[in-house]
Amino acid sequence: MTLSTVVLLSLVCAIAYVLYKGTRRSALDNIPGPVSRSFLLGNMGELMQNQAGLTEFSWKEKYGDVIKFKAPFGVDRFLISDPKALQHILQTSGYRWSKFRERRELSRLTSGRGLLYADGNAHKRQRKVMLPGFGTPEAKNFLPLFRSCAASMCRRWSDILDSSEGQAHVFNIPEWVSRATLDAIGQAAFDYDFGATDDHENELGKVYQNMFLNAFGAPSTGLLFSLELSRFLPISLFEFFNDHSPSPRIVGLRTVTRVANGVAKQLISTKADALLEGKGKKDIMSLLVKANLGENPKAQLSEEEMLAQMRVLILAGHETTSNTLSWLLYELVKDLELQQKLRVEIRAAEKVAASRGDSELGIHDLEGMVLLSATVKELLRFHPVALHLFRTANEDDVLPLSTPITTTTGEVLKELPIPKGTRTVLSIPTYNRNKKIFGEDADTFNVYRWLESDHIKRDVSLGPFANLATFSGGIRSCIGWRFAVIELQAFTVELLSNFQFFATPKIEKIRREAALVMVPTIEGELENGSQLPLRVTFAPKGE
Repeated sequence: MTLSTVVLLSLVCAIAYVLYKGTRRSALDNIPGPVSRSFLLGNMGELMQNQAGLTEFSWKEKYGDVIKFKAPFGVDRFLISDPKALQHILQTSGYRWSKFRERRELSRLTSGRGLLYADGNAHKRQRKVMLPGFGTPEAKNFLPLFRSCAASMCRRWSDILDSSEGQAHVFNIPEWVSRATLDAIGQAAFDYDFGATDDHENELGKVYQNMFLNAFGAPSTGLLFSLELSRFLPISLFEFFNDHSPSPRIVGLRTVTRVANGVAKQLISTKADALLEGKGKKDIMSLLVKANLGENPKAQLSEEEMLAQMRVLILAGHETTSNTLSWLLYELVKDLELQQKLRVEIRAAEKVAASRGDSELGIHDLEGMVLLSATVKELLRFHPVALHLFRTANEDDVLPLSTPITTTTGEVLKELPIPKGTRTVLSIPTYNRNKKIFGEDADTFNVYRWLESDHIKRDVSLGPFANLATFSGGIRSCIGWRFAVIELQAFTVELLSNFQFFATPKIEKIRREAALVMVPTIEGELENGSQLPLRVTFAPKGE
């Protein structure tokens, strides 16, 4: 079967689907939303080609927390940020809402058939196998590793500053932090030193650098259209095309797969040998290998799943964290007073630690730093790296609503009947800026909201951390969220303890680039990858 034949058949299926849906009427028909200017693309261009969050923010102001918009071929789709509706889909409903099949394929391309790809019983089994490595004690035990990797990067920066005129230098923050967080997840998850901070020719570090931006940044109209069209293809055929596609975007992802799987196979073999010799460690990969050597088939992963979990851990533990840290420093160069207050809090904690004979801060010190905690919460609220969750109703359902919807015919809906097959896009940035939860100033970066007892409303409980949607929620919540929070704290303390950060002229041209995740780029310089150039100097030690 030729490619043109497949495309033609897919178009026929799409048209038949649109005609079928057009004959069915429901309460959803009159939900307000933007007008579509394109039958072939609908509103997907506005949603996916704009800077991260901007389209959703403007739609929410005009239409509310549940918005009907058009997907390609004039099919209705719904953008949801209503707290109760999100809570129902993510937490209450279990596996009755599944990921879009074409979005699962993107997960396969970026991280294999691991936890991000799996659904239903496969996801339940994989998550159960992995959970023992992600508890609170395990996360806290990795603080020294995170701190060590941050310190290694700081030493490299110190060497550069010592040899720079005026002991000041402009660093591209994402490039450096990406490598340091890769080393951090390597040591915590695999007990393995990738050496990315010291070796800028490190193959694994190079293939992961700008991976999301190269594969998904600035999606063309044709790319968005073909992704929608692919939902009508048999999944095996869709996978075959992606496994052989000459597209530079897909070729780049296949290169990541080859390099990462090669490292993963080596690690799994080494850890299996160590366990057989009674020398097993407590890193996450060792725990997974140990479970696989056991006799319980329900606690085992296939070889393909094992390889995929390593890539899942790398994506979740380094790519998202490095982008989040970049956004933190972006905010701190715009608010030098906050940067200084954080440094004062760090210095005070260092003095307390020194008074008891400790040379380094421990987990209890971090937990006692209230401004640091508030800053991390606000960072994760205002700059969520993951942007959307794509969910399809597997059966008829009814969504509860925090705010009633007034339809275009004037009817007021206090709950939303959802027919089987309804496709929704859950907006993390829009929920995280809900003014009824986070205050009337939710559209501004304000860490002090977390220090005021009545600023945050908690009528609806969503997500595992700070009532944010940033780590998703329920059965698909981020399994490593505790690791992410502690890693963010450790890197922030190390960076601010050693350095001061200042804006450069290009700070005014920073874009919130949407590439599945939110990446900082410079207007007109997308080809240069993720960028946040900041001027760095040594921090005074006597503050």
